[in-house]
Amino acid sequence: MPTSPARVAGTAGSLAEFLRTRRSRLRPEDVGLPDLGGRRRVAGLRREELAQLAGVSVDYYTRLEQGRVGNPSDSVLDAVARALRLDPEEAGHLHRLARTRPDRGRAARGAGSRGAGPQKVRPTMARLLEAMPDVPAVVMGRRMDVLAWNRAAVSLLGDYGALAPAERNIARITYLDPASRTLYDDWVGCARENAAFLRLEAGRRPDDPRLAELIGELSVRSPEFRRWWAEHPVRDKTSGRKVFHHPLVGRMELVYETLRSADDPDQALITYAPDPGSPSEDALRMLIAWDADRPGPGDPDAPGRPSTPARSARARGSVTDGH
Repeated sequence: MPTSPARVAGTAGSLAEFLRTRRSRLRPEDVGLPDLGGRRRVAGLRREELAQLAGVSVDYYTRLEQGRVGNPSDSVLDAVARALRLDPEEAGHLHRLARTRPDRGRAARGAGSRGAGPQKVRPTMARLLEAMPDVPAVVMGRRMDVLAWNRAAVSLLGDYGALAPAERNIARITYLDPASRTLYDDWVGCARENAAFLRLEAGRRPDDPRLAELIGELSVRSPEFRRWWAEHPVRDKTSGRKVFHHPLVGRMELVYETLRSADDPDQALITYAPDPGSPSEDALRMLIAWDADRPGPGDPDAPGRPSTPARSARARGSVTDGH
């Protein structure tokens, strides 16, 4: 049965859910404990085994997992993170979920603020977009909203300007636009990364109603998102490689980088670039040149325009503000 938006919003930052999924990944032999046999009611480590590894009492760990420890110390949380073999991003997520008071990082980022207004692209980010006419680039804001993009991004990903502002969201497009499944060679990997980043966002912004609404919509409309969300993945958006199958120029392997301003980490510039001298570089150059010559806004339905995830319908200048 699909998960309701209200239920998703209520469990987005669930400490119990996160700890249970991480316990389920480990077996006694994985952490140097003897397997004493006997039937296990659930997969993974038992609470008493995890408590032993973390050096806390079973009662204390049980209360921690149930969210009944008001202010757990950093040392205890670090011990639990080590016992669960969490990576740095997961460990940070654990600290955020376990805090009943806002931590300094969340307060600095305005996490959970119901009164926060719409984001506007930073002028410096807009200038960077203008300075990269041959590099597809977008500015991503909170909740994976697309705040701005350049013309090269329109060529690769489609025209975000053809979408309503509320629909300009990377995760929403990935899961709900069928064209995404053919554009990305590893659609599953891309989609799972998006779910993991939204989990990270949910831990940072537990009271964000727009984020809860997005998670609820994806949970109702996408069985894949619903399944992967339940695994409680946590991953920041950083860098890597993506293979695209563009309907016009075919296969392109591009390196993506995520660049954040120290002054405003809620906005990230995401760029896509090919390796120098590669066939992908030639394909991307051809795609951008073709797109520059195609009919403009006066002929939005010109024949030959390929279907891309943002439902490209027209090109809009070199830099477009998403709001």
